Amino acid sequence: MEQLDERLKAQYPSLSPQEQRVADFIFDHFDDLISYNSAELAQLSGVSKATVSRLFKRLGYEKYKDMRDELRTLRQSGMPLTDNRDAVQGNTLLARHYKQEMANLTQWVNALDAQQFAEAMACMVKARRVVIIGMRNAYPAALHLRQQLLQARGQVLVLPQPGQSLSEELVDLTPDDLVVMMAFRRRPRIIRPLMQQLQSRGVPVLLMCEPQAHSLFPLASWQLCAPLDSVSAYDSYSSVNSLINLLANAFLHEILDKGRPRIHEIASLYQQLDELEQR
Repeated sequence: MEQLDERLKAQYPSLSPQEQRVADFIFDHFDDLISYNSAELAQLSGVSKATVSRLFKRLGYEKYKDMRDELRTLRQSGMPLTDNRDAVQGNTLLARHYKQEMANLTQWVNALDAQQFAEAMACMVKARRVVIIGMRNAYPAALHLRQQLLQARGQVLVLPQPGQSLSEELVDLTPDDLVVMMAFRRRPRIIRPLMQQLQSRGVPVLLMCEPQAHSLFPLASWQLCAPLDSVSAYDSYSSVNSLINLLANAFLHEILDKGRPRIHEIASLYQQLDELEQR
C-alpha cells in the first residue's frame, strides 16, 4: 500500500490550488502531521476544513482520523513515514557514514534513563525560565532547542549572547529556573566552574553532553548523553539534534493544553506579519 507522501506526490498535479496548499504544508511539516487534527491543519494551511476533508478522501482515507491512525501505526512499528528505498551498501564513505549515524542513534536511545528524562521534563514544565547555555559547536544546537521550546512556552533564553559575558545574566538565576547546559567535547574551560557556581546556588541543571563526559555528571541534576562519533575528523551532531527533537516533542505533549493556543497565536502572527513564505 502506498504511503501518504507517495499518494500526495502522485496526485499533486491533479489537486486544486487549495488542496495543493495543504499538500505543500504537509510536505514541509510531515514529521509533525500526526499532532494536528483536521481543523488545525486547515488553519495552518490557510484553507477550509472542507478542503482538508476532500483532499484526504481523494487520497483514499474515509476520515482524517484514519490517516493519523495509519501514521501512528507506522511510527510505532519503526517503519519510516516517508518512502526511501535507497540501500546504503558496501564500504563507501556514504555507507560508513550511514552505519555510524545509525549506531549513534541506537546508542543514545538505548542508554536513555527514563526516570531522569521524566524528572528533567517535569522541571522544564514548571520552571520560571529555561536558560540554555551552549558554546562553540554547541551554540547552534542551543539555538535550535530554544526555537523549538519557544513554540510552546515563553521565557526561553540562550547564553552567552554574542560578545557578552555570562555573569550579568547568571546573577538572577534561582532554583525556580532550569539551565540546560550543552557541554560537548572540546568545551571551554569555563564550563566546570560555571556548573559549580550553578550547583552552589541550587539552580537545577540538565546536562547534555557526550557519554564520555563522566566528570561533569556530579555537577548536574540530570544528564542526557548523545554520542558524537564520526567516520572522519568532524564530530557528528545528528544524535544531538535527535535528542533535541525528543525533548521538544515530549515538552509539547506535557503542556499541550497551554502550548496549543500559543502555537496557533504564533501561526496567526506569521500570517498577519507575512513573515514566512506561503508555498
